[in-house]
Amino acid sequence: MIEENVKKLLEKLKAGNNLGEEVTLVAATKTRTPEEIDLALRAGIRDIGENKVQEFRDKFDLIHGGNRHFIGHLQTNKVKYLIGKTCLIHSVDSDQLAQEIATRSERAGIKTNILIEINIGSEETKSGFPLALGLEKARKFSSLTGLCVQGFMAMLPQSDNQAYLSMLCDQMRDLFDRAKSEIGGIVHLSMGMSGDYELCLAHGSNMIRLGTAIFGERNYAKTAP
Repeated sequence: MIEENVKKLLEKLKAGNNLGEEVTLVAATKTRTPEEIDLALRAGIRDIGENKVQEFRDKFDLIHGGNRHFIGHLQTNKVKYLIGKTCLIHSVDSDQLAQEIATRSERAGIKTNILIEINIGSEETKSGFPLALGLEKARKFSSLTGLCVQGFMAMLPQSDNQAYLSMLCDQMRDLFDRAKSEIGGIVHLSMGMSGDYELCLAHGSNMIRLGTAIFGERNYAKTAP
């Protein structure tokens, strides 16, 4: 099933987003076993993303290949476990977190690629900066020696109002385009999960994070290795 799902998705994504841009598919591997992840990689997945630092660490050496992303909420005291091991951190949602990543990266003599998380639906239960602060934070974090700001990440709220969700996507794309015109290295708009990725691609997203669409429904009774 995993191999078939991956092949169908990769074929579908060949056309790119609504602007004809190439789309990066990140397999969201929360609760998935190394064996399942390896199946997806053999089927053509290139990028994999973990939500929890403990799972990231436990699975790191058990998975064969793949660009490693961190896509979940990140606490500052756990940054040390990711430095030098991830190609992109999607979820930078505070000044303190950005500074911690920058400081530890500079000490290690590297730059860490990050995305700035935007709370596009202004939801109290989600982290991220307000949309209005997105460009300001991109400018600020781009000045930190240990960071390379590559764009933005957002999660759409749960809603049946397609017009509203489309508007939010368009707002994110506008932020992305404004930042890209001003700041070098802005390349990713990470927006879209299994339930809404088609809408996001139709409104300018060029990176999507899919779990269920690749692996099927999660079984939370399964434990990570």
